[in-house]
Amino acid sequence: MRIGLLGTGNVARALAHGWEAAGHDVLLGSRHPDERKDLGLPVAGLDETAAHAEVLVNATPGNVSVELLRSIGAPALAGTLLIDVGVGMSDDYSELSHPNSSLGEQIQAAFPDTPVVKTLCTMDATAMTSPQGLAGPSTVFLSGDDAEAKRATGELLTDLGWPPESQLDIGGITSARGQEHFAFLFMGIANGLGSHTFNIQVVAKA
Repeated sequence: MRIGLLGTGNVARALAHGWEAAGHDVLLGSRHPDERKDLGLPVAGLDETAAHAEVLVNATPGNVSVELLRSIGAPALAGTLLIDVGVGMSDDYSELSHPNSSLGEQIQAAFPDTPVVKTLCTMDATAMTSPQGLAGPSTVFLSGDDAEAKRATGELLTDLGWPPESQLDIGGITSARGQEHFAFLFMGIANGLGSHTFNIQVVAKA
């Protein structure tokens, strides 16, 4: 598939390399593409990236994501699956940008013709793309209102190394709140472990 990743940070680059290794055609989107030619990945402007993509991935800072997507425009995004992996935090990481909602919900409300799926925001970039490098199986969550969009997202997660049994659909896009609000627990666990590379596993009743 043609996958456009909005952002050029650690998460966007890790996902791009992961999907490229699985045979997908990846393109990173940047506001300043001429300044990001040293990444070892193709980079283009935001509009070009959106036009290229069959699937878009929002890997931009969550407190600017909606504004950035609006600069591309709703018509350019209509009908395109948008996988949102962002979390909006204050500059000092002490507050969520969407304390009574979620970035995923905000994007879906702003772009009703674009199916949004929230996933991968409960772990760091290394775990996102190398779940087999963890000590055991763990869980990746999916939130979204469109069943076909979640199915397609699940296939792309499998391409990153997440088998179907590790994928947990937790409901509509409002359930993205749970994923994003996990950020504070994530930071606490990271502090306790002394590492950001870990994940959680949902263990059901025997």
